[in-house]
Amino acid sequence: MSWYLALETGKFWFPAQVYNRENGHIGFMLSCYDAELSYDSRTDTFQARLRAPPVDTTPHDLHMSDCLSDLRPGDHIEIQWRRNKEFPYGWWYGVVGHLESCDGNENYCRCHSSDTVVLQFNQYAPGSRWRHTTVDRRNHREEGNEADGFYGGIRKLDSKAEISTWKRLWPAEVLE
Repeated sequence: MSWYLALETGKFWFPAQVYNRENGHIGFMLSCYDAELSYDSRTDTFQARLRAPPVDTTPHDLHMSDCLSDLRPGDHIEIQWRRNKEFPYGWWYGVVGHLESCDGNENYCRCHSSDTVVLQFNQYAPGSRWRHTTVDRRNHREEGNEADGFYGGIRKLDSKAEISTWKRLWPAEVLE
């Protein structure tokens, strides 16, 4: 009963991750951030979509990527990103793309053996500075700057449920 009362009165706070979709700044589309939430009994709602943190890494620490050698074009990923060094990381959805020198023909594609991995964020329009980035497969660490933010660790999504959740949040229109 005490758990119920703590939840009902809003005194029970719990960690979760909040998915960003169409509300707020479009630069944060298809990302999720750690948060602490409580129930609002006046509105009888939680004003967020939630998930348990996907890794044991805290939002202030770089996730040690153990999947970089396995990434191939078409793989679904999440990558840590933060605005500046004082902010915690959030997780952003993307897919592994092809190098510019590759025509995408799977019979000749050697992108998986390159030291460079292309990450695409197809929710953004071609030409957008947020559309893609590259990371070093062998020597990846936090990369970025104060103007564009900092990319961190990467995790490959193997779960159809996780991929499906991101696809359900896909925007109705490509973002500028």
